[in-house]
Amino acid sequence: MVSIPHGGRLVNRVAKNNRRERLLKEAATLPRVELDLNQALDVENIAHGVYSPLEGFMCYEEVSYVLEDMRLPDDLPWTIPVVLDVNEDDLIGVREGDDISLFFSGKPIAIMKIEEIYKVDVDLYASRVFGTTDPRHPGVSKTLSMKPMLVGGSLELIGETPNKYERYTLHPAETRILFSERGWETIVGFQTRNAPHLGHEYVQKSALVFADGLFINPVIGRKKPGDYKDEVILEAYEALIRNYYPRKSVVLSILRYEMKYAGPREAVHHAIIRKNFGCTHFIVGRDHAGVGNYYGPYEAWEIFKEFPDLGITPLFVREFFYCKKCGGMASEKTCPHSEEHRVKFSGTKTRQILLNGMRPPPELMRPEVVDAILKFENPFVEE
Repeated sequence: MVSIPHGGRLVNRVAKNNRRERLLKEAATLPRVELDLNQALDVENIAHGVYSPLEGFMCYEEVSYVLEDMRLPDDLPWTIPVVLDVNEDDLIGVREGDDISLFFSGKPIAIMKIEEIYKVDVDLYASRVFGTTDPRHPGVSKTLSMKPMLVGGSLELIGETPNKYERYTLHPAETRILFSERGWETIVGFQTRNAPHLGHEYVQKSALVFADGLFINPVIGRKKPGDYKDEVILEAYEALIRNYYPRKSVVLSILRYEMKYAGPREAVHHAIIRKNFGCTHFIVGRDHAGVGNYYGPYEAWEIFKEFPDLGITPLFVREFFYCKKCGGMASEKTCPHSEEHRVKFSGTKTRQILLNGMRPPPELMRPEVVDAILKFENPFVEE
């Protein structure tokens, strides 16, 4: 059976029918705050239950507990604050207890009840979440440039952001129904921001040996330069699933979300998100959600020891490589041969081969996946 939502209940803060029409009219009369895309996506993820049990942006006490204890005030595991930062000008005439309208691209998307207006120490915030205050870290850089005021409070969704990947979009209520209809009782979630090489495929298939289904959930949204573009990731996975997976063993659906690159904390956050989608297990990668050399290779595995009550089982799958002597895929636990026989999977190496206009060899990446990537003139995010 699919997992119980985090906190015991799947949040739904989407206004429907007459209530939505009434709130849309009300939005025109309220003080308004214009959001950027990533803030708007947080609004949608709250409303659709991706961030259950949150019903809105966090208030000061919640943020403080998360920063210090990696838990909400009721002791529920939670590792990344979900906050809304605004300018002081946005709050002219606004007091705690008031409603405001949240806009994106000039259109209302939510009504928010302001429960608290507050500030945080951004250096402390960065230090706790990212383990560093180095401004070269992309998450730290974004944190240090936050607007000066934070607002917390519940919200109701009354509009959606444009989504050119609508056909790949499933909300947690929908994935839960789909998993149940397929009779899946054990569902493994796989987080990715890359086009798949053979190492990814064999990690996924190792999980499928014991699980009923695989939920491939690529992150679609702002990424760092050098990452694969969203459309490339989706085309590549379509090619892999079409050619190398049994029918109805896989669901491919996107997560519209901005990567934080918070390493261990974000690994737990990603697991909670997939729990809300209905997953019972979650594959945690080596250096999961890492960037540069800020985190040790297995820190994202160690942190899960602190959360025996997480409610989703992390899977720590050792890296695969291609062994020329074995004549196939292997891992440290299955292959006795020395390094000279092993072809290691490296996202950096694979990207460099593609950037040079060459094809990665079949022991690194499926030819159909390579074809899908090379359909694009430039498959990577630029500076």
